[in-house]
Amino acid sequence: MPVLSSALLRLVWLAAPLEAFAPPACEAGTPHLELVEDTPGEALAVCIHPGLSTNFFFDTKLTHVKLTGRERFRVIADETGLTLMPTRALAAGERVPLTVSFQEGAAPAGVTFSLVVHPSEAARQVEVTHRPRTLASYREGEQQAREEARRCREEKARLEEERGGKGGLLGLLAQGWLGEDGIASRDITKSITSRPGNTLTSMEAHSYRSDTTRLEDGREVVRLAVRLRLKNHGSTPWTPGGAVLVGPKGEEWKALGVWTQEPIAPGKERGVGVEVEVPEEAARGTFTLKVWGQEAGSGSEHFDGVIFP
Repeated sequence: MPVLSSALLRLVWLAAPLEAFAPPACEAGTPHLELVEDTPGEALAVCIHPGLSTNFFFDTKLTHVKLTGRERFRVIADETGLTLMPTRALAAGERVPLTVSFQEGAAPAGVTFSLVVHPSEAARQVEVTHRPRTLASYREGEQQAREEARRCREEKARLEEERGGKGGLLGLLAQGWLGEDGIASRDITKSITSRPGNTLTSMEAHSYRSDTTRLEDGREVVRLAVRLRLKNHGSTPWTPGGAVLVGPKGEEWKALGVWTQEPIAPGKERGVGVEVEVPEEAARGTFTLKVWGQEAGSGSEHFDGVIFP
């Protein structure tokens, strides 16, 4: 199995702009909106995803709910709560207005949300209040904010280390990404299939595996990568925005990085690389790679039959 040439591919990915590694993200924790009389009228963005429910809780009775394209949702509403579950008729990146009106005397009299269709995530709970938040609520929000800031700092440090550390094979060894057996590769061109309805077709594909020297929760960790040459059958350019690797039992691992040199123009082919990190025992079997584009309205592209060395 090739080793050195596969390692060089990893070095090319490390040179990609950081912006290429940032899929859109939903707000961590429980989003909280505190309404006062002069609350700005801008719509609050809330992530939704087909098949996942999002719950809205209000401290004031509702009098009216206006949801654009209501037929594309399952809606359960009562006096102070609202549950929405979008159907598969929604495309990633689409924004759906939601306006809620409160009983007479509430200030403000209503609030507007912008429901943003995310390729893989959804805000599971949104709290909206008119009265001042309690001290316990403030402390909980501060704790969530500190935890999110900590995760961001760790991720930033990891990316800076990857881009600014030693280069070449010594860099891979120094950061614990290269096991004793090096990087193994496999030609999966014939096993991988593009699902009907995809805008992109896989013309060629290779998978890679590196048994790292790191442990997480006492379990060995491996790094997996997939490189595909994709052809764009759409009418607009396509740029990867994020990806997840779906395991045989439906488990998902978010991509550490998604890379291409430039957008794939209509009718053209270009290489796209995806990298994930999983426990060693989970790196077996047949996987599905799900990727989505940065462009508004870009849906998810599914590639089945992904196997690793």
